[in-house]
Amino acid sequence: MKAPSKLPPRQLFIGGKWRDAKDGASFTSRNPVDGSAICEIAAAGADDVDLAVRTASEAFASSGWKEMGGTARGRILFKAADLIEAEMEYLSAVETLEVGKLYRDGLYGDLPATLATFRYYAGYADKLYGSTVQLPDYAGRHRLNYTLREPLGVVGAITPWNNPIVVAGWKIVPALAAGNSMVIKPPEDASLSLLRLAEILQEAGVPDGVFNVVPGLGETAGAALAAHPGLAKLSFTGSPEVGALMSNHAGGQFRKVTLELGGKNPQIVFADANLDGAMPFIAAGNFLHQGQVCAAGTRVYVHRSLVDEVANRLVDHARNIKLGDPFDDAVGMGPLVNAAQHKRVADYLELGVSEGAELLTGGNLVERDGYFVEPTVFVGQQQQRIAREEIFGPVATIMPFDSTDEVLELANDTHFGLNAIIYTEDLNRAHRTARDLNVGNVWINAFGIPDMTTPWGGRGGSGLGREMGPAGIESYTEEKTVQMMF
Repeated sequence: MKAPSKLPPRQLFIGGKWRDAKDGASFTSRNPVDGSAICEIAAAGADDVDLAVRTASEAFASSGWKEMGGTARGRILFKAADLIEAEMEYLSAVETLEVGKLYRDGLYGDLPATLATFRYYAGYADKLYGSTVQLPDYAGRHRLNYTLREPLGVVGAITPWNNPIVVAGWKIVPALAAGNSMVIKPPEDASLSLLRLAEILQEAGVPDGVFNVVPGLGETAGAALAAHPGLAKLSFTGSPEVGALMSNHAGGQFRKVTLELGGKNPQIVFADANLDGAMPFIAAGNFLHQGQVCAAGTRVYVHRSLVDEVANRLVDHARNIKLGDPFDDAVGMGPLVNAAQHKRVADYLELGVSEGAELLTGGNLVERDGYFVEPTVFVGQQQQRIAREEIFGPVATIMPFDSTDEVLELANDTHFGLNAIIYTEDLNRAHRTARDLNVGNVWINAFGIPDMTTPWGGRGGSGLGREMGPAGIESYTEEKTVQMMF
């Protein structure tokens, strides 16, 4: 596969129409393989965001989207899924071009997961039930209480660059299935796939104004959307630092908020782990998509009896990864997303050495065009910053432990709480450890893309609320209680 020769629209999508930013501003999308410009994309300002929110509000009130019922909305979302499936290769290529992830990872991972999201919530759209409560008579009259589950109104979403269409789908599809309208700001490093998705949703039959896309910079378009008083809910996936600002905006205006803010996730390798089965997952937990994954398991706690073997195997894996063009099937790792991330990872590599971690392999930027860094493995200690802070790069830190109590204390010694991965053949140990980890999600003897049917989200510094599963669509509704006497 090669980079796409034709790109999606590169303007704002508001009210079913493509338009430039009011002030004519734009930003440059760059190819992380060599830093070259891909295209210019219109950059929304506060006035553009305000127009998009007002347009979405009008569509919520008058487009008929919420009134048409879940079955009709579901048919439209099923059609959108079919349209996505017809161009999975193209959408994967667009994301590879902008983000640098392996083309095959998008084609066989991200896009199938996106399809699953669309089809799951398309089927859920007509299953948002209320409830009834049987109550005793009062003052000689019968009573009936029941609840209604209603859409919120205008939902604002701000999405990350590492898995653009997947994470956006977690927000878009349940919000639309529940009858809401939406304004989404895609990441400036990866806007094109969501701009194409706007065309697909329009073609599938989503009414004009129900879905709007405002590409732009975080400090302008993102800030304006987060602070807009016309939103009923804000859903954000990104860094903890920015997420704290999102929470302030939402809380000050008493609206719903969902935040997914990354993590510094533990992988725990017990003495009885099946290393032949575990090592591919341990490696993926550190090196998948260049380590630019919120669920990456970059704190690798290994029972002391296995430290040397796990370290040697992980080093061998890292040294055998071929870096290069992510469209090349022989390549195992592409570039980091941009120059800022390239420098951030470089700073942590230097920090790991200066703080006394043992560098086993990697540790360098690659002398070539683009934003490449060597897959890196350290043996470190809990207090070192490479073992405590989210690097968002292909940097593993192995740390030994001796007992279950010790590793639980180490794993929970963090302000993050997104994800954890356990490797053991002891069923009791697996379940007890899963119970005692302070995270929102636990994998046992595996690691991969979260399943659509179950909730995903973090605790503590990793965020608020849940996406996916029934909770993912219910969070885009308000439950109303009706009390009646007759």
